[in-house]
Amino acid sequence: MRSIRRRTLTLIIGLLLVGLLVLTLFNVHDSNHEIAEVYDAQLARNARLLQGVMSMPLASGEHEQLYQAFNNALQHIDPRAGGHPYESKMAFQVWSSDGRVLVHTASAPIFDQPLKTPGFSAITDPRGRQWRAFVLNDQEHGFSIWVGERDDVRADLVGRIVHHTVLPNLLGSLILLVVVWMAIGVGLKPLDDLACILRNRTPGSLEPLSLAPLPTELEPMQAALNRLLSQVQELLHRERRFIADAAHEMRTPLAVLKVHAQNLMEASSEQEKRKSLDYLVVGVDRTTRLVNQLLTIARLEPNAPINLAPVDVVDATRNAIAQLTPWVIGQGLELSFQCEVSHRTVNTDISLLSIALQNLVSNAVKFSPPGGHVAVSLQLQEASFALLVEDQGPGISDEQQTRLFERFYSHGNEEGVGLGLAIVQAIAQRLQGSIDLKNREQGGLRACLTARA
Repeated sequence: MRSIRRRTLTLIIGLLLVGLLVLTLFNVHDSNHEIAEVYDAQLARNARLLQGVMSMPLASGEHEQLYQAFNNALQHIDPRAGGHPYESKMAFQVWSSDGRVLVHTASAPIFDQPLKTPGFSAITDPRGRQWRAFVLNDQEHGFSIWVGERDDVRADLVGRIVHHTVLPNLLGSLILLVVVWMAIGVGLKPLDDLACILRNRTPGSLEPLSLAPLPTELEPMQAALNRLLSQVQELLHRERRFIADAAHEMRTPLAVLKVHAQNLMEASSEQEKRKSLDYLVVGVDRTTRLVNQLLTIARLEPNAPINLAPVDVVDATRNAIAQLTPWVIGQGLELSFQCEVSHRTVNTDISLLSIALQNLVSNAVKFSPPGGHVAVSLQLQEASFALLVEDQGPGISDEQQTRLFERFYSHGNEEGVGLGLAIVQAIAQRLQGSIDLKNREQGGLRACLTARA
């Protein structure tokens, strides 16, 4: 069952029906008990009233006349003549001490012998009818009184009470169900409105949801949907920007490669072919670097996964320097590494840190003079560490410092693609750190990458 309205209504109807059934059973049981108590009290009272009449002080022979008058009156009970139908279902008998019937109603059952056991009892007459009876023995005047009432009188009364109780409850329950249905509809209207807004939105719409007033229960849902829409919108924006940047930056190198290829095809001498081929190789290398840098910058988007793990940052940095050393020496420069400790374990992404180090060293090499020195040092603190790369180049101006972290901005390096420092800045942000560039007093530039340990 997928409908919240239907599921809620089913639960409420089920609870109402169960509650109604329990109340009805309780009413029937309670009605039976209370009616039995009332009718038992009436039986006992009638017996004592009859005892009072039967024991009246009369002259000799008048008692027989009294008994005869009783019998004559009880023989002519007619409910149609201003009586009640229940009169024939109520009876009493009076026996003398010698077992002679003194008073007897026509509806009373015939007993083989007088009933002497006092109190209440349940009996079945020869015709199979159930009776509730009360026996009162009067030892002083020498007679026993039996007062009885048929069980169908009580059953009929209980049935009437149940009928008058269940029918209003049933009608009230139907009305209550209609009211509950309407109340649930009113209560779920904000949810219906939110569903309607979602259904009516265009497939490409990423605008945040705005439903007001909004119930407290739906606020987290709307906030989560809006966060999701914002993330999707940001992801699409980054994707479009990446595609646009890639298309823009790839257009020129590809055009240059095409020109060099055409020059190679049209070259008339071996020297011209060699020169065009060299230009073509350089262009391919630059395009390859551009593609790699674009893929790296795409990997460093804010929502991309990051692999944090315990690693010996000193040893990892030393290994990265060892891999870069042959290339730096090949550029006619020296590369050194310095750290005050030999080992230190931190929780970081060593692959991202290696990429940042490669880009910083690569920039330092590009701007260092021949025979210069590139120094790498690692400074460790309790909650962070800093990776410093220093060169002996011309440094940077204040105007350049504000733009060096822009994508595709390159100054003083014709072979650069303008993504190195942007990648380093993205890595620093992913490692919960920062990148800072400052000119050295003795000349050159110091790049300081800090990250959380």
